[in-house]
Amino acid sequence: MGALAGLMAAFTALAVAELAAGLVRPSSGPVTVVGGAVIDRTPAVVKDFAIRTFGENDKIVLQLGILVVLALIATVLGILALPHRLAGVAGVLLFGIVGALAALGRPDSAGLGDALPSIAGAAAGALALHILVGRASAVPHADGAHEPGGEGMRSRRGFLLAAGATGFAATSAGLLGRYFARQDGESAVASRESLVLPKPASPAPAVPAGVQLKVPGISAFTTPNPAFYRVDTALAVPKVSVATWRLRIHGKGVARPRTYTLDQLLARPLIERDITLTCVSNEVGGPYIGNARWLGVPLAGLLAESGVRPPSKGGRADQLVARSVDGMTLGSPVEDVMDGRDAILAVGMNGEPLPFDHGFPVRMLVPGLYGYVSACKWIEDIELTTFDAYDPYWVKRKWARRAPIKTQARIDTPAPFARLAAGTVAIAGVAWAQHRGISRVQVRVDDGPWWDADLAATAGIDTWRQWSYRWNATPGGHTITVRATDGTGQVQTEERARTIPDGASGWHSVFVTVP
Repeated sequence: MGALAGLMAAFTALAVAELAAGLVRPSSGPVTVVGGAVIDRTPAVVKDFAIRTFGENDKIVLQLGILVVLALIATVLGILALPHRLAGVAGVLLFGIVGALAALGRPDSAGLGDALPSIAGAAAGALALHILVGRASAVPHADGAHEPGGEGMRSRRGFLLAAGATGFAATSAGLLGRYFARQDGESAVASRESLVLPKPASPAPAVPAGVQLKVPGISAFTTPNPAFYRVDTALAVPKVSVATWRLRIHGKGVARPRTYTLDQLLARPLIERDITLTCVSNEVGGPYIGNARWLGVPLAGLLAESGVRPPSKGGRADQLVARSVDGMTLGSPVEDVMDGRDAILAVGMNGEPLPFDHGFPVRMLVPGLYGYVSACKWIEDIELTTFDAYDPYWVKRKWARRAPIKTQARIDTPAPFARLAAGTVAIAGVAWAQHRGISRVQVRVDDGPWWDADLAATAGIDTWRQWSYRWNATPGGHTITVRATDGTGQVQTEERARTIPDGASGWHSVFVTVP
C-alpha cells in the first residue's frame, strides 16, 4: 500500500501542477521545465546520440523517461513514508523545489509565476501522501486483516476509497488543466487560421520542368510541410498569437532600435524563395534536410534601416543573436546575413502561414548556414553583438561558432541492403551545397571508377539538386558510393567527421545484393 500511496501522490502532484500551469502558463508545467533543464545540461554528444537514435521522437522519449523515473522515486517515497511519514512528505516537497528552481532557471522564465505549478503540485502531492499513508498505517498486518467485516478489512476499504477519491480528484484537476492549456493556445491557432499572406513583391523564380526526376524512391523536390524535419529543444511547441507577437531589433551598432508587429512586417515588400534547410545533426546520408518555398521579409533591409552595417563596411557587430520566445539563442555572422544572399524572416512555408512546429508566426532563415546558427524559430528578438562578447546556446555546448553547410550527396534509392534484380538499376538521390550549388555528382560501384551521374535541372544555388545514374547490376554484393562537387569546384571530402562540432562529412554508401 505504501507503493500505491506514493504513486497516487505523484499523480496528484502532476495533475495539480498541470492545472496550475494551465492557469499560469502551459509551458511552466514541471515535466516541461525539468525536461528543458535536462536538455540544457545534457552534453552535446548525448543529444546527438538521442537525435540519431530516436529521431523526432527524442522529446517523447525524454518525457517518458522523466515520468518513469518519477514513478520509481514515488514508489520508494511511498514505502519510506509508511514508517516515516514526514520523511516521505519532505521528499515530495523537495521535488517541488527542484521543479520550481528548474522553472526559474529556464531562459524563457517569466518569473516567480513559473514556479507556482511545481510548488502547488508538490503541496498537493505531499498532502495526498500524508492522508493515504495515514490510511494505510491503520490497516493491521495480522492475519485478521482480511476477515470479512473485521477492522482490517474496513481499514483496507478506507484506504482504497481514499486512493480512489484522490485519483478521481487528480484526474479532474489534470483534465481541467488541459482544458485551460488548450484555451491558452486557441487564440494563436485562430490567428494563424485567419492570417492571409500577401502576394510577394518578388516571387520565386519558376521551377524548371526538370528539377524532379521520375525515379521511384527519390525525394520530392519540395518537401511537404507535414514531412519536413523538425529538430529543436522545445518540449512544448510555442503557440504565439499574432496579436501579441513583437520583434525587437537592438544592440551594438544599431543606430535606430526598432520593434515590429507582424502586420508591419507583412506590409513590407516580401520575397519568395526556394531554400533547402539542413540540420547540423544530419549524419552522412541522413534525413534531416528538406526543401520548401518560403515567403518572408529580407533581413538585410530591416537591419540596414536600423543603421546596421556589416563588418566589411565598418559595422561594429559581427554576430547577430536571434532569440526565440522559448529562450533559445542562435548566433549568425552579420557578414553572411548582409552579403546579398536571401536571408529572410519567413512568415510563409509552401503557400501557407508557417506551421507552429516550424516557427509560426515568424522564423529566420539564412541560406548556406546550418540551422543551429541561422534558422531561429518563433523569433522575437534580434540583438547585434560580437562573437567575442557572447556565446549562444549551441556554442556554449561546444558546437562551432560559424557553420557553413558542407557539400553532401545522398543515395535515396536503392535502399540500404536492398535485393535487386540483375540488369539496369536506377541509382538516384539528392546533393546539396547551399549558396554554392551543385555542379557534378559521381557514382562508384565497389572499387571501380567514378562515373558522372545525370543531374536534374537546378532551381538555384540555395536548393538541393537531384541526380541519377543507370547501373548494369551484376550478381553479388555491391557497395554503391556517391560524391558531389559544389559550384566552386570543390569536391566533397571522403574524410569522415561526426556531426559535432560543425557538421558531418564523408561519402554516402549503401550495400546491395543482386541474387
